[in-house]
Formats: sequence, C-alpha cells, structure tokens
Amino acid sequence: MDLPREGWIFLFSLSALGVLYTMNNVPAFQEPFVILEIGVAVLVAVFLLVFLAVRHRPPKDPLFYVFAEFSFTCIIDLTSALEYDGFASGFMEFYRTTGEPYLGTAYAIMMCYWDGIVHFLLYLIMVRRMANKKPYRSMGIFWAGSLFANMIVFVPGIVLGKYGSEIRPAFWLNMPFLFVPIGGAIALFRRQRELPSISTAKIERDQRKSLFSRPLDMLLIILLLGAIGVTLFRGFVALNCPLDVCFTYINKYEPYLKDPVAYPRVMMLLFLFYATPLLAVFTYGLRTPGCTWMLDWTVFFAGAAAQCQWSHIGASLHPRTAFMYRIPKEAWWPVIALNLLYAGIPQILALRCTRSPSFFMKPVPEGQGNHEKKYT
Repeated sequence: MDLPREGWIFLFSLSALGVLYTMNNVPAFQEPFVILEIGVAVLVAVFLLVFLAVRHRPPKDPLFYVFAEFSFTCIIDLTSALEYDGFASGFMEFYRTTGEPYLGTAYAIMMCYWDGIVHFLLYLIMVRRMANKKPYRSMGIFWAGSLFANMIVFVPGIVLGKYGSEIRPAFWLNMPFLFVPIGGAIALFRRQRELPSISTAKIERDQRKSLFSRPLDMLLIILLLGAIGVTLFRGFVALNCPLDVCFTYINKYEPYLKDPVAYPRVMMLLFLFYATPLLAVFTYGLRTPGCTWMLDWTVFFAGAAAQCQWSHIGASLHPRTAFMYRIPKEAWWPVIALNLLYAGIPQILALRCTRSPSFFMKPVPEGQGNHEKKYT
C-alpha cells in the first residue's frame, strides 16, 4: 500500500508511544541524565529514519524534516497531557519526577494539548501540501508564531516559577523547539507571498478609500486600540501595580495572574513589551496603504495569540490550578469573554489582511495606471 507522506508520518509518529512505554517500564532508562541522552538519541534517530525513508524521492523543502521530526514529539506531548488528566496511563509516570515535573502544571497540560492536536494537524497538512506542490507559506508562518510563543513563555516560566529549583537535564530537550521556529519563520518570511492575482485598478481603487469608507478596518482599529489597553493593563497587574483597580482585578477577576508557576505573569510581560508595539503598528498598517509587512506579521501574531490564549484560558479553569487562582464563578463570563475576544482579534485581522490584500500591496507609481497589469 502506497501511503502518502502525511500518512506514513502519522503512523511513524505513533511509534513514540512505544518509546515512552519502554522507558516507563525499564528502570535503567529513568535516570535524569539517561533521559536526556535517550531524548537526544531519539531525536537523531527519528531524523535519520525520515531521511532514509525519503532518500529515493528527497523533498526539496528542508522544512519537511522539521515537520516530520516535530510530529513525533507531538504524540509525546499529547500523551503527557492525557496521562496527567487521567485519560491514559503507563507511559509517562517516570517523567513526572526524573524528567520534567513542570509538565504537570495546568498551563503545560493545555500547551501539550495544543501541540499534540493543533500543531500535529498543521504538520500533516503542510506535508501534504508540500507533496502536492501547493503553497503553505501562510500556514507555516502561523505555525512558527504559535510554536515560538509556546516556548518563549514555557521556558522562562520554568526558570522563574516555582519549578525553577527542580530543573532536570531533560529541560534542555526544549531548546530545539525554542530556536527552530525562529529559523523556520525567517525561511518562510523570505519566500514569495501567496497572493491572488490583483489588477492595478483594484489596488488603486482600494488604496484611495478613506478609513471611513472601510468600516471593517475602522472596527479593527477600535478593537486593536482596546487590545492595547488590555495588554497594558494586564502587564501592569503582572508587575504588581499598587493601584486599587489592579488590586481588584487580580484578586476578583484573574487571580491566575499571581499563580506561582509564573507562566501567566511571563505571558503578560511578554505581551506588554512585544505585543503592544505590534498592535500599535497594526493600527498604522490599517490606516496607511502599501504596508506589505502586514500580510505576514498579522499571521505570525495570530498564531502566537491563539496558542497563548488557549493555554492561558484553559489553565485558569483547569482543576490542576489551585482553587484560589482559578477564575471566580461570579467573574467567569466577563473574564472568559475578554480573553476570547483578545484571542479572536488577531485572527480576524490576519484573515482580513490575507483574504483582501490589495490595500497592503505596494502603491502603484504615479502614471502607471495599466489596468491590465496583474500583481501576484
């Protein structure tokens, strides 16, 4: 049976269960440094097996090997989340103490669900599009933003939170997942954009429209300004701002922000220092024609915001979060609505930019009004 590449990658990824089961039942494999050594060996072995499997028809895109390798680790993450939530057993008990004990936190569990489901599906879809010679650049940029945001919160949160004194050698297995999406994003940003054929006339017409004649863009600017306000406010809360309104918010609305695991605090500070400038320049890009960078950075940020908000919302409700840090019942709906809206705004903005990109194309030079010319 000749399976497509995404089919055998799916089946090959399931072999991660065999690796976990073996390590969980062989005491010699459960020593901290041995776990690190086996982890590195498995990553190398997976790469070599994938390389040998496609040597007769090697893919031209090097990201294929990244997606195949990370698909394998997605199954490990999903197994970890399922076992901590009581839906599986017999695979990850050893890892709780001698591997990465912080994977048992609510934030890490939700992060593992995202990686094991969303990232896994993205890998399979992108591999399929590679095999069919179809573009996947925008999807890849979304993945890069999602995985980078995942790790840029997770790794500092481990070091700064209550598990900072319990770091084992297996901690270093996270480093490829922190740096590879940066390289992947750079490679994808350099590739030619996937744009529909757009006539010069449409570009000219759309770029002459004022903001008042573009109600969706005006609404998005209002929402972005609101998101900036929320980002600044929650950043101040995370910095222990002494204002009464901050004290009230962290105690009566989002007490999860003071959870000693540190992930929510790290996330709010990263949003404060990095998301705030991005949201501000996005408002500029919606007002100014020809900001072609909007077509990429909005997608990258959409991936980051989706992953972070999924983990943040899920962890603030998860039973593994201490009751005192969960969202109070009386504040449940407004807090959840606020977080869902905060996650949704970047998705709507990215869709607006990628589905109707003419406003963001480079302005047509004066006197070049050839209506037959197409931009792709």
